[in-house]
Amino acid sequence: MIIKLTQLSQLVKKLTMILVDSISIILVLLWSFSLRLGEWYWPNGDMLLLISMAPIIAVSIFYWFNLYQSVIRFIGLDAFWSVAKAVTLYSLVYGLIIFLSSIPGVPRSVILINWILALLVISGLRLFARWLLINKLSTKSGLVKNNVVIYGAGEAGRQLSLALKHSQEYFPAALIDDQPELQGRIINGIKVYSPDNLEQLIKNKLIKAVLIAIPSLSRARRQEIIRNIKPYNILVRSLPGVSELAQGKIKIEDLKSININDVLGRSPAPNNRNLLRKNIEKKVIMVTGSGGSIGSELCRQILFLRPKILILFDVSEAALYSIHSELLNFDETNVEIIPILGSVTNKNRLAEVFKFFKVQTIYHAAAYKHVPMVEFNNAEGVNNNIFGTLNCAQTAIEEGVNDFVLISTDKAVRPSNTMGTTKRVSEMILQAFSNNQKITCFTIVRFGNVLGSSGSVIPLFEKQIKAGGPVTVTNENMIRYFMTIPEAVELVIQAGVMGKGGDVFVLDMGEPMSIKKLAEKMIILSGLEVKNKSNPNGDIEIHYTGLRPGEKLFEELLIGSNVASTDNPLIMCAKEEMLEWNILKPILDELDKATQDGNYKEIRKLLINLVPEFKPQCEITDLLYEDTL
Repeated sequence: MIIKLTQLSQLVKKLTMILVDSISIILVLLWSFSLRLGEWYWPNGDMLLLISMAPIIAVSIFYWFNLYQSVIRFIGLDAFWSVAKAVTLYSLVYGLIIFLSSIPGVPRSVILINWILALLVISGLRLFARWLLINKLSTKSGLVKNNVVIYGAGEAGRQLSLALKHSQEYFPAALIDDQPELQGRIINGIKVYSPDNLEQLIKNKLIKAVLIAIPSLSRARRQEIIRNIKPYNILVRSLPGVSELAQGKIKIEDLKSININDVLGRSPAPNNRNLLRKNIEKKVIMVTGSGGSIGSELCRQILFLRPKILILFDVSEAALYSIHSELLNFDETNVEIIPILGSVTNKNRLAEVFKFFKVQTIYHAAAYKHVPMVEFNNAEGVNNNIFGTLNCAQTAIEEGVNDFVLISTDKAVRPSNTMGTTKRVSEMILQAFSNNQKITCFTIVRFGNVLGSSGSVIPLFEKQIKAGGPVTVTNENMIRYFMTIPEAVELVIQAGVMGKGGDVFVLDMGEPMSIKKLAEKMIILSGLEVKNKSNPNGDIEIHYTGLRPGEKLFEELLIGSNVASTDNPLIMCAKEEMLEWNILKPILDELDKATQDGNYKEIRKLLINLVPEFKPQCEITDLLYEDTL
C-alpha cells in the first residue's frame, strides 16, 4: 500500500495532502475548544461556519509557503521551518478573524491552544509520513533475500549463520558438512546436509551462493570443493581464516574482489529508454572530462545510444587514450569516436571543436573534485571549475549547441569547502544564462558520491584491506549519499532530457550511508572481521584520522525545501535561488582577476560573496602553499 502511494501522480499526492490537512485543521480546532472548555465541544450557528472556513484559510497559506511542493520523503529542517511559519501565520490570521467576527463566548486562549496543537499535528503528520515512507521503502529491497548454503558446520559456519540471519541481503538456507556425525543435525535452527544433497538444495531452495566457512581447510582441499561446486553454475565464496593469512597459505590478494552493488545494498535504478535516447541518438555529442570516472561512464552509455559522433574531450593524455582505446573495441556501434586533447579553460580550443563538429549536446563533467586538493589549490580550482564551465557555456551559446548538461555535486549545497562552492557558482552561471537566452537549454544534475570513482573511498578501502589494514576513516559519525556510477549516469542522461532551462535536478540517492559502516561492510565482504574492543582477535582495524580540510560530516542535496517530483521517481526537480547575469558578471570579473593574480584572500572573500551559504571549515590553505615558496 505504501509503495503504491509513492507511485501516484503529483496532483493526486497534493490533493491527498490538502485533504489530510483540512481534516486535521478542523479536528484541531474542535480539540482546542474542548480542552479550553473542559468538555467535548460541537459548534453551531456562526461558529460552525467559522470553523468550516478554517481549512480554506489554512490550505491557502500552506500553499503559499510551498508545503504542497515538497516531496515528503526528502523534507528536512528547512521544510519544517516552513511548516512552523505557515501554521503560525494561519493561527494569527484565523485568530484575527475570530476577534473581528465578535462571536460571544469564544475564549482568547483557544487561539494559543489552536496554534500549539496545529503546529504539532501538521508537522507531526509530515514527520510520521516521512518515517513511514522511508522505513517501508528502505525495507522493500530487503524483503527478498538471497538464499545461500554454508559449507562447513563447525565454529566458523555457526558464526556465519548467525551473522547472515541479521543480514538484509542473504539468508542461510542450509548447512553442509563432510562429517557424517553432523549431517541431519540442527544448528542455529538450520539443518546440516551432506555435500551429496547440494544439487537438490540448489533446486528446491533456490540457492544463489555457497559460502565455504572452514578456515582449517588446506588450499588444495578448498580448490577441490570449489571444483566440485563449479558445475552447478553458482557463486562460491571462500572465507579464509586469519592463521592461513599469517602462514602465507592464502594471500590477502586471493580474496574475492568486492562487488560494488553488494556494498550499496540496494537495487539499481530503472531506466527509460526513450528519455535516454532523445538528446543522443543520431546527434553530435561531446563529453568534457571524458577520461574521468563519470565522464568515461557517460561515454560508454552514450555510445550504445547510437550518436552520430561522440567527441571525447579531456586535458589528460593518458586518461583520453585509455577511454578512447576502450570504446574502439565496441565495433558493432559504428559510431565515429573523436579524441580531443584540450582544457575547458581554453575558450578558443572549445570554440574550434564546437564549430568544426557542430556539437549538439554537451555533458560537462570536467572538474577538479577532490576536496582537500582543491582546498589547497583554490585558485586552480576556481579557474577550472568556474571559468572552465563559463567558457563551455558561453561557447555553447555562441555556436548554437542545443543541450548542455552540467554534472554537479551535493557538496554545492551549503558548501564548507572551495570545491563545493565552485560547483555552486557553476550552477549559478548556467541558471543566469538560462534567463537571458533560448539558444541552449542548460540543465544541472546534482548528486552525491559514486561508488568506485577515483575519488571514492571504495578503492582506498580495498587497497587498505589488501594491505592488511588499518582502514582509515576521517570520523566515525561521517555519513554520505552513495550511488553506483552506471546508475548515476543513466539518471543524468534522463534528467538532461527533462530540463527546460536552468533546472536543478536532484537524484534520489536513497538513505545516507555511514562511512564507518561502509568500511565494516567492506571488511566483512572481504571475508575478514573488524578488529575492535569487542573483537580484539579480528583482522582489520579502523583508524579515525580526523576531518580533512574543507570536509564536513554530512552532505545535503537541497539548498531549500522546494522540490517537486518528475516522471522518474528517482529524479527530483529543485527550485533554487539564483543571481541575474548583470549582477553575477561583475563579481566573476573580480574573481577572474583575483585568480590570475593568485590573490587567495580575495578569492575566498568573493566566493563567500557569491555563495553566502559558504561556511569555510578551515583557513585559506593556499596561504600555507605561499609560505613554502
